[in-house]
Amino acid sequence: MSADDKIIIADDAVIHPGDLHEDFIRSSGPGGQNVNKVATAVQLRFDAANAPGLTERVRDRTLKLAGQRATKDGVVVIEAGRFRTQEQNRADARARLTALVAKAAEPPPPPRKKTRPSKGAVERRLKTKAGRSTVKKLRGRVEND
Repeated sequence: MSADDKIIIADDAVIHPGDLHEDFIRSSGPGGQNVNKVATAVQLRFDAANAPGLTERVRDRTLKLAGQRATKDGVVVIEAGRFRTQEQNRADARARLTALVAKAAEPPPPPRKKTRPSKGAVERRLKTKAGRSTVKKLRGRVEND
């Protein structure tokens, strides 16, 4: 994927390349002495609050799902440093951002339908309650005649 391609996730969620900003930082993890010299980890910043390709619903859900990865200004920050090359880490960060926005773009679940217990179930419950009540009443003191 080139840096100029826009990422189409859904009809109401498109990430334009101008909304993304990448900084390369030093990575922890595999690489030996190489990690002390080369900046292979990527810090991907996506300005979700001002992204023109997102609808208001998707924008709000993206910031909510991002949690602590979102700043107060509405910028989602994703750090990827699992791999030893910039290209792999860049692809990993973009894939994670795409997954986050795709989850935010999912339609809301249908509303819950209220259900009621059947008439027979209510009668059985009341019958067992009455039976337990009589058992407990019979546990009282016995009167001697």
